[in-house]
Amino acid sequence: MQELTHYINGEHVKGTSGRFADVMNPATGEVQAKVPLASVAELDHAVEIAAKAQVAWAAVNPQRRARVMMKFVDLLNRDMDKLAEALSREHGKTLPDAAGDVQRGLEVVEYCIGAPQMLKGEFTDAAGPGIDMYSMRQALGVTAGITPFNFPAMIPMWMFAPAIVCGNAFILKPSERDPSVPLMLAELMEEAGLPKGILQVVNGDKESVDAILDNPVIQSIGFVGSTPIAEYIYGRGCSNGKRVQCFGGAKNHMIIMPDADMDQAADALIGAGYGAAGERCMAISVAVPVGEETADRLIEKLVPRIEKLKVGPYTAGKDVDYGPVVTKAAQQNILRLVQTGIDQGAELVVDGRDFKLQGYEDGFFVGPHLFDRVTKDMDIYKTEIFGPVLSTVRAQSYEEAIGLAMDHEYGNGTAIFTRDGDTARDFASRINIGMVGINVPIPVPLAYHTFGGWKKSVFGDLNQHGPDAFKFYTRTKTVTSRWPSGIKEGGEFNFKPMD
Repeated sequence: MQELTHYINGEHVKGTSGRFADVMNPATGEVQAKVPLASVAELDHAVEIAAKAQVAWAAVNPQRRARVMMKFVDLLNRDMDKLAEALSREHGKTLPDAAGDVQRGLEVVEYCIGAPQMLKGEFTDAAGPGIDMYSMRQALGVTAGITPFNFPAMIPMWMFAPAIVCGNAFILKPSERDPSVPLMLAELMEEAGLPKGILQVVNGDKESVDAILDNPVIQSIGFVGSTPIAEYIYGRGCSNGKRVQCFGGAKNHMIIMPDADMDQAADALIGAGYGAAGERCMAISVAVPVGEETADRLIEKLVPRIEKLKVGPYTAGKDVDYGPVVTKAAQQNILRLVQTGIDQGAELVVDGRDFKLQGYEDGFFVGPHLFDRVTKDMDIYKTEIFGPVLSTVRAQSYEEAIGLAMDHEYGNGTAIFTRDGDTARDFASRINIGMVGINVPIPVPLAYHTFGGWKKSVFGDLNQHGPDAFKFYTRTKTVTSRWPSGIKEGGEFNFKPMD
């Protein structure tokens, strides 16, 4: 049994709390490692070390900090296969999907190489007689991130790369379900030249999360996970005076207009709905065909594609479409919601409840499911299932279809498939959702734009990566400077307008 560690001050450190969590192999259902769950004292110790190291790191000029990111990119490419394999082993993703997880994080690191440009301030010469004004972007100090199981490489890099290149230290509390890749990333960052203590990995559960929220040294917190926990972290973190950004749940709708290329739409739904076993916050979980004929054509296209999906462990080859879900509890919850959909009157067109994989009967596999004639009062419509379940809600008009997406409490991502430019432009303009795809099913922005939803999918004012990341991980300081010259006239006791 492998015992994992924390990563503190450049070293793998065993846990001292005496508490551990099992790290499962989702394909077999077996425990493959145990990970320590940090105490408050262990978390506080990591923060103390980070705070001492951060002062010198912030004094390093941005160009030299960016060079660490340049080297880190090289190391990520060098170890891509090793990282993907470790990720697949603990999460269950296919190897190509795991490599994509690393790659999308790497792209944010590449963007962070531009830190010298992004951290430039503003300057006004001669704002008044002998007066100059300028602004500076300065590091916050010690920052922290609480990251989810479904992207154990990408989301940590989305947080720690911009935080660190801005001159901060970073405490990473990854998911206890798949902690190995975050530990490997910390090692690579130091191999790239990052000083010890700047990136600390502290494994843990709610005790560690609360310690992060309450530690007075930590200045900002990033979180990705479910909406109830996002609300909790945002509320408690803000009440403690911290800068907080939290990204929560999703129920992403894809509208299919009558003029859409139906093969293209069906292919898009297969990848967006069932890829990574549906364990993506940007997964399409609701298909909204407009008109009965459109719906019938769509279902006709979807069924044979779904029935051909290959479900299996990542070791079965690169032609596997998706693997197991992350835990037994997740598997049971998905199947419970499927049964709820049946009980509430939805039509189960493709039934994956009896899916079993020979030799992997104890794995956490869930067969693909397709519901038709789902209505918005059903639990499977309102709830984020986070599994390979696609619900079809038939709309009779474009206005009804767009209304479904706009009325839902979540607003993470959405898409429309159409050949009509007017419809697409109207959809993009009106929809109250943060990320929009036009004939693109999963509209995750590239690293130089920002990622973030609306409504109950986000808590906070700034998005992840892109320019917002540099705003989130720095404070602006404005300096008014005067170097008097000529005759000195004595003190002034009232504000005077600048000439």
